[in-house]
Amino acid sequence: MPEDDFTPKLGRKRGKDGKRTVKYGGRILAAARLAGTKTRVRSHRFDGSRIGRGASMGRLLSSRDRPAGFRGRRAVVKASLIRLQGKAGQVARAHMRYIQRDGVTREGLPGELYGPETDRADGDDFVKRTAGDRHQFRFIVSAEDGAEYPDLKPYVRRFMSQVEQDLGTKLDWVAVDHFNTERPHTHIVLRGVDDQGGNLIIAREYIAHGLRERASELVTLDLGPRTDREIEARLRHDVDQERLTAIDRRLLRRMDADRTVSPADNDPFQQSIAAGRLRKLKTMDLAEDIGGGRYRLAEGMEDALRRMGERGDIIRLMQRELTARRLYRAGVEQVVATDLREPIIGRLIQRGFSDEHRDRHYVMVDGIDGLVHYIDIGRGDATPSVPEGATVRIAPSRLEATQADRTIDAVARAYGGRYSVDLHLRHDPTASEAFATSHVRRLEAMRRAGAGPERQADGSWTIPDDHIARAEVYAQRQQRDRPVMLSVLSRSPVADLAVKDAPTWLDRELVEGGHGAVRDAGFGREVRTALAARRQWLIERQLADGEGTVFRYRDGALDTLRQRELRQAGERLSGDLGKRFESARAGEQIEGVIARRVDLESGSFAMVERSRDFTLVPWRDVLERNIGKAASGIMRTDGISWQFGRGRTGPTIG
Repeated sequence: MPEDDFTPKLGRKRGKDGKRTVKYGGRILAAARLAGTKTRVRSHRFDGSRIGRGASMGRLLSSRDRPAGFRGRRAVVKASLIRLQGKAGQVARAHMRYIQRDGVTREGLPGELYGPETDRADGDDFVKRTAGDRHQFRFIVSAEDGAEYPDLKPYVRRFMSQVEQDLGTKLDWVAVDHFNTERPHTHIVLRGVDDQGGNLIIAREYIAHGLRERASELVTLDLGPRTDREIEARLRHDVDQERLTAIDRRLLRRMDADRTVSPADNDPFQQSIAAGRLRKLKTMDLAEDIGGGRYRLAEGMEDALRRMGERGDIIRLMQRELTARRLYRAGVEQVVATDLREPIIGRLIQRGFSDEHRDRHYVMVDGIDGLVHYIDIGRGDATPSVPEGATVRIAPSRLEATQADRTIDAVARAYGGRYSVDLHLRHDPTASEAFATSHVRRLEAMRRAGAGPERQADGSWTIPDDHIARAEVYAQRQQRDRPVMLSVLSRSPVADLAVKDAPTWLDRELVEGGHGAVRDAGFGREVRTALAARRQWLIERQLADGEGTVFRYRDGALDTLRQRELRQAGERLSGDLGKRFESARAGEQIEGVIARRVDLESGSFAMVERSRDFTLVPWRDVLERNIGKAASGIMRTDGISWQFGRGRTGPTIG
C-alpha cells in the first residue's frame, strides 16, 4: 500500500484484544485499592494559592525534605494584607505611629524606622509613597533565638533581599525592631507595588511557607544549627511548662485511635522526657495513667494547654507592667477576664495589643473591686482611644438582631421586599421621619459589611427574605470585633473629683448607692476616700444634707452643678472664640455649624457656632462625621433630632 494512502485513526490506545489499555500508574492505584491500602491522591483542584509571584518557590520550599535529626533554628513570620482604598493615609499613619511607639527598644526608647539602605527612614515620606497603592503587606518576623542578635537590621535586610530574589522584583519597605517582649521581633511594612509600578501579588503558597523557610534558613546560617545541648535544655525546660510544647505535639502524633500513648523510645533521653511530660500532664488532669506504662491523653488537651499558655503570658505581662508603673502591690489579685459578665469600673492602667497580627487590643484596669483586670476589647478601631489614668466603665456587649431589623423586615414583607423612608412612614403613620431614617443607617452599616441588603438607584432598599438571619450574623461579627463597651467616666484623677464644681461619676455613685461594691483596697481605697470628701464638699455648699450615715442630695442640686459647669466652660471658650456663650434651653430651635466636640466632667458636648454666639448641646458619636456642617434641630430633654441639609432628602440624625 502506498505511503500516501495511510490514514491515521485517532483514539485511546488499545491492547491486542481490542480493549482499552490502563496506564501503569492507574494499575498501581487499582491494585492498592484492592489490597485495602489507604492511598491518598492529592487534589489538583484550583484554589488560587499559586497565583502571583513566588508560587513555584513557595511550592519548592514547602515540599523539600528535612533530613533526619534536622537541627535548624525556627522562625515565625505572620503576614497580613491591608487594603488601602479610601483610607490609605489614615490606616498607614496609624500603623506607623504604633510600630514607632515608646518603649520598644532595648533602652525603652521609641522605635527606629529603617529601610533597605538607611538606618533612619522617614515614615511620613513612606506613607506619601503609599497614597496611590491599592494595598500593602505587613510582616512580623520573629526568630526563635533572635535575642542573640546584637542588631536585627542586617538579618532583616538579608531576609528581604532573599524575598526580592524569590519574587523577582525590587521591593519598597520599611521596618522597626521591637525588643519589648520575651522574643525580639520586627515589624515590616511592604508597599503593594512591584518595580514596574504594578500591583504586587504574592502567591499564598509563598506567604504560607516561603517566608518562614527563608527566615529560618538565615537564622540557622547566622547562629549555626542547634546543638545537642541547646535541644536537650529546651526539652528539659518544656517538661514542666503549663502550655503547649513540642513534646506534647510529638505525643499527640504518636497516640493511637484510643488516645493512648507510651513514653517508650529507642533514645533514652527522649524516653525520659516523654515520661516526665506525661507525669506532668497527669497532675494537670490532661492525661490518665492506665497502667503498663501507657497513658490516655484527654480530649481537647491541645486547646487546654494553649489556653493555659495564653493565660500565663497574660499574668507575666500584668506583673511586668504593674511593677514598671510601681502599681504592683504585695498579694494583689489579678483577673484575666476573657469572658466579661458584669460591668467593671476602674482606672485604666494600659492599653496594648493582645494580637498585633489581627489588630486585637486589651486593657488593664485597676478596679474599684480591689482587683486588677485584663480585658480583651476586640479590634482596635472598634474602641476609641482613652488616656491612661482615666476612670472607665467596661461592660459586656450583647449584640443581636435589633427591633430596627425586625421593623425593616416587616415593612419589606408588606411592600414586596422593598424598604424606604416613605414606605416606612406609610406603613406606620405614627413614626417620625428621623426615626425611619435611623433604620436606613442600620441598613447602610450592614451593606458596608457585606451583610446583604442592596440599595437601589432611587434610594430604596431590596430586603432579602432571610434579613433577620443576616442581621444576627452581622451582630455576631460585631460581637467578635467589639466584645465590650468602654465608656469614659472621668479623665481627671479621682482625688480631684471631690471638689469639682460639676456633676461627676462620684455623684452618680452617691445617688445610686452602688458604692457598697467599692473595696478598701487599691483603686477602691482611693475611691472610698474621694466619696467621703465629695459628701462633705456637697454638704458644705448646701447641695446635700447628711448626718451620720444619712445622706441625700437637695432638689435640683445636680442640675445646678451642670449649669455651673456649662457656664464656666462657655466663659472659657468665649475668650478663645471672641463670641458670647448662650445656654441651650428645652424646646429651643438650635441652628448653626457643628464646630467641634468639647469634653467636660459631666459628659461630652457639641459646640454649635453661630454668627454672633455659640452654644453647647449633648454630643452624639454620629456627629463626628458632620463636624463643620450646618445643622438644625429642636432641643429636647432626651437630646436633639439633627437635620443636615434641606427637606426630606437631607440626612437626619435622631
